[in-house]
Amino acid sequence: MASSTASQTLNRGGSFLISTSAAEDVFTPADLTDDQRLIGQTAEEFVQKEVVPNIPELEAHKDEKLMGQMLKKAGEIGLLGGGIPEEYGGSGLDKISAICLAEKLAGYGSFAVSHGGHSGIGTVPIVYFGTEEQKKKYLPKIASGELLSCYCLSEPQAGSDSLAARTRAVLSPDGKSWILNGQKMWITNGGFADVYVVFAKIDGEKFSSFIVERGTPGFTNGGEEKKMGIKGSSTTPIFFENAHIPKENLLHEPGRGHVVAFNTLNAGRFSLGAYCVGGAKDVLKASSKYSKERKAFGKSIADFGLIKTKLGEMAIRIFAIESMVYRTAGMIEAAASNVPAGTDKTKHAMSVLEEYAIESSISKVGGSEIVDYVVDEGVQIFGGYGFHEDYPVARAYRDSRVNRIFEGTNEINRMLIIQMLMKRAMAGVLPIIPAAMKLADEILAGPSFEDGPTGEFAEEEKSLEQAKKIFLLAAGTAVQKFRDKLAEEQEIVGSLANVVMDIYGMESVLRRAQKTHSARGEAASVMVDAARAYIYDAMDRIEKDARTALISTEGGDTLTTQLAVLRRFSKHAPVDAIAIRRRVADAVLAQDRYPFEGR
Repeated sequence: MASSTASQTLNRGGSFLISTSAAEDVFTPADLTDDQRLIGQTAEEFVQKEVVPNIPELEAHKDEKLMGQMLKKAGEIGLLGGGIPEEYGGSGLDKISAICLAEKLAGYGSFAVSHGGHSGIGTVPIVYFGTEEQKKKYLPKIASGELLSCYCLSEPQAGSDSLAARTRAVLSPDGKSWILNGQKMWITNGGFADVYVVFAKIDGEKFSSFIVERGTPGFTNGGEEKKMGIKGSSTTPIFFENAHIPKENLLHEPGRGHVVAFNTLNAGRFSLGAYCVGGAKDVLKASSKYSKERKAFGKSIADFGLIKTKLGEMAIRIFAIESMVYRTAGMIEAAASNVPAGTDKTKHAMSVLEEYAIESSISKVGGSEIVDYVVDEGVQIFGGYGFHEDYPVARAYRDSRVNRIFEGTNEINRMLIIQMLMKRAMAGVLPIIPAAMKLADEILAGPSFEDGPTGEFAEEEKSLEQAKKIFLLAAGTAVQKFRDKLAEEQEIVGSLANVVMDIYGMESVLRRAQKTHSARGEAASVMVDAARAYIYDAMDRIEKDARTALISTEGGDTLTTQLAVLRRFSKHAPVDAIAIRRRVADAVLAQDRYPFEGR
């Protein structure tokens, strides 16, 4: 077998590709504590009572300061300081509670974006990299909402390629301040923020980070951008013209801004997946209700098979990304709470986020693409009314699209997933190379007639095991052919990343279904259906992506042999996908919501 239980690597980021996890080791929503659920409930109630009634005015931007006021209200009841330690005025939420909070704040996309811009990427740099003086000065007020924050990385000519930034910083002649010149673009909360985390190159060379306060001479905001979606949020450019920033407002060290930027984005990607889960659930709920209200040909459209197919698949995909996001949250929390003696807690937390950067990118890409699928099908279920601004799915459709651009585009994140895996493999952190070599020996030895997995989930276990072999086959072939030039073969890297994401999804839904089934028996049968459907479809996608990568890598007899091996590994028993989606859809319609909530 290419995949084996390896306790020394089981908890490392990316280890799911070469290790076998147990159901009891995977965190699921069923493992949430009452306190964690209460945090989510508080957030959801706040959005419904305080934010939703103001949506028309927020969308119209009649009051440029209204979203800022909403955030300040959230701060008054402790919804802004989750990522800030208690000693600096925050609530110091564990990572799982933070995910519950993010998911339940997603009832209005513009508020979720604004909240993340402040409490996530606008706060993380100071929490992780600020000096003691900076933390004491800013964090208590950021936690309460007295000060609102934002993150300023992108520029007109430097979006995904952030290190190509042109904004410059030079030390003033008297050595007391940094003088900034340049421009930033697409700044969430830019119109009302009080604190700006800004990236610039010292002397045009050393990429660094600075804390800039509103009102600084030489610092100005541009007008609000005319956006396709998230219209209720503030997005502006900002400009620096000989803006003097106190010398002590340098964040971290000169030339180390990339460390601040990339670790902050790791945290943002992790949270974005949860926001997408919440948004997708809301659209599924609205779609279910409408499908029962809308009549056609003498009955509710909910009775039509093709509508049930949509509702069932929407729920299945949400189930998959929810399983991945909460599994990742569980791993991050377990690692973050286990601080080695003598280790700084903040530095340890930062190292944990870096450890699970692969899983965070998977959450971001998977979440943004699944919510896009869900809102698109939601519009289709609403029909012509889905295209009308009086119905919520039209706004959700527009709002969801930006998630595939936020926190590094999905293309960049696909590249990062494979680059991080290969870096870990070459460093020996993850024993991917020995696993690939072992697989090569297995292929040469020919098909094995040893007994495979047994029990109710035997076919799914077999598919998961084979999927991991497929990744090793395709990735090993690509690395052997292109070596350190693999990153230049972006199409192949993208296909390999798709395989990685599907494997993580397969294992996450399978372990969750097994865990719930063992505790609840028949009551979990619909969840088993959802897991089974996802795994079945994932195997087809994996085969296609692996075949694409192999054909672009090899040729001749070698390719013929590899494709034969791929076909052998890709075999999986058929399932009645139509019946499964009908059963899942019936569960959705019975409750008019996502049917696996809290399970």
